[in-house]
Amino acid sequence: MSSYEPEGAATAVARTSVDLRTSWLGIPLAHPLVASASPLSKTLDGIRQLEDAGASAIVMFSLFEEEIEREAHALDHYLEFGAESHPEAIRYTPDVIEYGPGPEGYVELIRRAKAAVDVPIIASLNGATPGGWTRYAHALEEAGADALELNLYHVPTDPTITGAEIERRYLEVVKSVRAQVRVPLAVKLGSNLSAPANVAAQLVGAGADGLVLFNRFYQPDLDLESLEVVPHLVLSDSDELRLPLRWVAILFGRVQADLAITSGVHGHIDVLKGMMAGARVTMVASELLRNGVERIGHIVDDVRAWMIEHEYDSIAQMQGSLSQARAADPDAFERANYMRVLASWRPDTTGQLV
Repeated sequence: MSSYEPEGAATAVARTSVDLRTSWLGIPLAHPLVASASPLSKTLDGIRQLEDAGASAIVMFSLFEEEIEREAHALDHYLEFGAESHPEAIRYTPDVIEYGPGPEGYVELIRRAKAAVDVPIIASLNGATPGGWTRYAHALEEAGADALELNLYHVPTDPTITGAEIERRYLEVVKSVRAQVRVPLAVKLGSNLSAPANVAAQLVGAGADGLVLFNRFYQPDLDLESLEVVPHLVLSDSDELRLPLRWVAILFGRVQADLAITSGVHGHIDVLKGMMAGARVTMVASELLRNGVERIGHIVDDVRAWMIEHEYDSIAQMQGSLSQARAADPDAFERANYMRVLASWRPDTTGQLV
């Protein structure tokens, strides 16, 4: 067999290999596509499927503040009730509304997942008010979680509560959780903040190692037949990427923390934009719920192909390359872009924007 290789063959071969490695919260990852918190991680089989599909890490579905506190209050109530009624009453189990398997079941699932898969497992706590529930973070660490994502989800409806008070509570929660764990801590934020950059810096000062932008606030709907307020889940699309993309680009280099994008990630272009804005990872959920976990491998393959075509050697090479700190026109992330968008409107012959 001839050993002859055409001129340039070595270069062609070299370009079929690119370095997709990144890291999140100091944890090395094979590539920047992480499975975000979703119902897909509610079972051990689902977790295995995410790993088999190629997820570089898995964020578990959230354990809610309400679940922890409800279980604790219910147990206290029934223990006290049993102590005063019948010697065997303490064996009764409380009948409570559950969002998931409950705190103990969640911890056990973390433990089993760590034994079953090789990719990093990131536990998720969802809450927004200071309280004893934050001590549960230690149990998640003890179960083997590689990191913890603190999901600060809160809708402030009390007109007497100021934005500053809400931010103070967030900081207290982060400090409380940080005091419970040594593993890396990420904070997942909503976008409804008056000064996101300032809050981000304060959260990092309170102990956050990473920031995940942004939490999606699911809006309820009204059922006119039953006259009830009902949940209404709408999966994201790529248009939602622009908000977290903008803020990751602004925060890159300004806060000493890893950054992640978690809204609007549906294809390889979304992942690449996230990297260039300054994210360490992009997190995907809606795309997998809509089109199957196999999409992970397809997206990663498309990222690799794009990088080869555009002669990028590594993910690290592009990270932050289009952030505000490195952009040719930093004003494009601020008011200048707003004015340009308004000035760019032109109707075509069909009345559509061009």
